[in-house]
This record gives sequence, structure tokens and C-alpha cells, in this order.
Amino acid sequence: MNLELFIAKKIHFSKEGDKQVTPPAVRIAMIGIALGLAVMILSVAIVIGFKKEVRNKVIGFGSHIQITNLDSNVSYETSPIAVNEAVLADLSHTDGVSHVERFATKPGLLKTDSAFQGIVLKGVGEEYDWTFFRKNLKSGDVFSVSPKESGTSVIISKYLADRLSLKVGDGFLTYFVQESVRARKFTITGIYETGFLDYDKLFVIADIKQVQRLNGWEADQVSGLELYVDDYARLDSISEQLYFSYSEKKDRNDNTYYVRSIKQLKPMIVNWLDVFDINVVVILVLMMAVAGFTMISGLLIIILERTNMIGILKALGHDNRGIRKIFLYISFFLIGKGMIWGNIIGIGLCLIQSKFQPISLDSSIYYLDAVPVDINILTWVLLNIGTLSVAMLMMLGPSFLITKIDPAKSIRFE
Repeated sequence: MNLELFIAKKIHFSKEGDKQVTPPAVRIAMIGIALGLAVMILSVAIVIGFKKEVRNKVIGFGSHIQITNLDSNVSYETSPIAVNEAVLADLSHTDGVSHVERFATKPGLLKTDSAFQGIVLKGVGEEYDWTFFRKNLKSGDVFSVSPKESGTSVIISKYLADRLSLKVGDGFLTYFVQESVRARKFTITGIYETGFLDYDKLFVIADIKQVQRLNGWEADQVSGLELYVDDYARLDSISEQLYFSYSEKKDRNDNTYYVRSIKQLKPMIVNWLDVFDINVVVILVLMMAVAGFTMISGLLIIILERTNMIGILKALGHDNRGIRKIFLYISFFLIGKGMIWGNIIGIGLCLIQSKFQPISLDSSIYYLDAVPVDINILTWVLLNIGTLSVAMLMMLGPSFLITKIDPAKSIRFE
């Protein structure tokens, strides 16, 4: 029989003979643990959710990896590369690559009777993955791209539709400035809204053959290729592998392929998201410190309250190590109760925000219209294990107070 555990249970769970000082000390310690863990769960869920949502929107407009012409400038008026079936097949069979698609871009001026707006016409092929835009459609539907015929259907953002007083089914003219001004008429089949205003006010999605004709390109010439990976954690290694594989390759026009990941294409956004990791670490350290010191105070009060009992146990032959274990067990019970309440509060708040979204954001600043949360099971488990471990380690210090208690004096202690 574990005598220390038995005594700890009797002290912690028994209602008899409790002194009035114990309940407030216990409650304060439990509240500190509960609030600390709840704040940690909530902050980590928000940061993970925020990074995931913003990253998915950036990737939705531009993929994980792009392969373009090395000679292309940073504008949307690009130099083409020729892509044959062998290149597409090779990339599709690359380990870690889940999808490959062609794209072509062309800056233009969208004009209606009442207003005009500069846009980028992004042409996509029949292999294009519409998942991202289907998820963010507000009205209408996406269009089908024919492998032979050039279509005039497009989808535009709600921002552009509202600004130019357009709706599904409407047609509009877009002007493209080259050696001479050229115009194309398009028909709206769908209206999307991602909340990513920088991109919403820019991109109009169309048939890739429209852009190829405007640029005077042949059927195999495109602005580039967009690649999606199975696991974002492997993005750097896959991108590096493709970079070295294609850096020496050239297309039929002797153009060099240029491989870049989203981290290189959008470094400011990626670096901005990385800053949130530092904020989370600061919050975790502060919350663990607050919870730990609250528990230290609670344990010291419990030890002082039980000084008489400690003296009796020492007089009966119990060593310091055994008596310390009793109070460490008590600490474990208190921390466990606090963590249960902390999980209930933290996960409860996450579920409320996820379902009802009571806390909103300005999408023009944060790229989202509500605070996102993402409860990751592994992260949740690690937070709980980390909180329990740190709190128990911090209990070792105050438990040494027991070694300073003299049995003869403590038995008379009231």
C-alpha cells in the first residue's frame, strides 16, 4: 500500500476538520492553473488558426510552388515558358507534389458605364483545381474550361462586383494595353469573396486561352506552373529538390525554368506570420509562470496549515522524502482539477468562436473577417503535458520547507 498517496487523498478529499484557510488557498491555486491553461489553449488555437487561414488564402491564389521563366520580372506581365506533356508528367510524379496546373496572367483595365478598375486576368486550364474558389463563392458557380474552345466566362470578387455594380450573368469589357489597345468582353458566372482584400480587388479568373491569345503565345506557352504539395512541412525540401532538378533545364525556346516557393514569392506575409510564433512563446511562458507561482503560494499555505501533522509524522518515524511525497500528491490533485477546468473553459471558448464567431476582425488589416481557431489534438496534448510537468517541477522547491520543520516545535504549533 502507498501510505503517502493514502494520506494525501485523506487530506485532499476529506471534508472533516478542514481549517477555513484551506478552501480559499486551494481555490486560488486551481483558478490560477485553470485560467493559465485556458489562455494557453485559446492563444495557441487562435495563432494556429490564423496562420492556417491566411496561408491557405495566399496559397489559394498562388499555390505552394511556382515554376516560371527565369527572365520574368516581378510584374504580372510575364515572359512565357513552353511546357510540354513530359514536364507536366515529371512534376506530377515528383514525391510530395499532389497537383500541377498551368496559369497565365495579363494586367488589364476593367470598365463599365459607371466605373473602372485595374485588374489582373489570371488564365487557368482545364486541370485547374477549383476547391479554393468553390469554398469562397458567394453567388453563381465556377466555369468549365474546354481543352479546345476559348471561353469568355470569368469569376470576379465581390469587391469588384460591388464597386462596378456587376452581378452574375452580366458582361463587361476589359482593355489591355499593348502596342495597341485591345478589348475583350467577358461574362460573369460566379462571384467570390475570400476576405483577402489585396487579392480580391485584383484577380479575375478566366480561360487560359484568352491570355495566350492576348499575348500572342502558342498553345504550350504559359506564364508558369503552380504546384501543390501534400505536406506544408515538406515545402522547403520539395522546393529545393525541384530547384536543383530544373535549374539546368530549358524549354524549346532556350528559356530557363525558375522554381520558387510561396515563402520566396510572398516573404513579407510569411515573415509576418512567423512573428506570431514568438508571441505564442511569450504568452506560454507568462501563463505557466503565473500558474506555477500561484500553485507555489497554495502549497506553502497548505504546508504551513499542516505543520502539526508534519511534526507528528516525523515523530512517528516518517522521513522527509515520504512527507514531501504526500504534499506533492496533493499538488498533483490540485493541478489536475485546475487543468480539467482549464480545458473545459479553453476548448469551450474555442468551439464558441468557431461556431458563432462573436469576435470579428477588419479584413482589410487582418485578411480575415473573424478570429479563426484551430484546435490541434497533438498541440492540445503537449500543452497539457507541459503544464503538468512544469507545475509539478515548480512544486519541488516549496516542498523542501518540510525538511526545516522541527517535530518537537511543530507538534505544539497551532
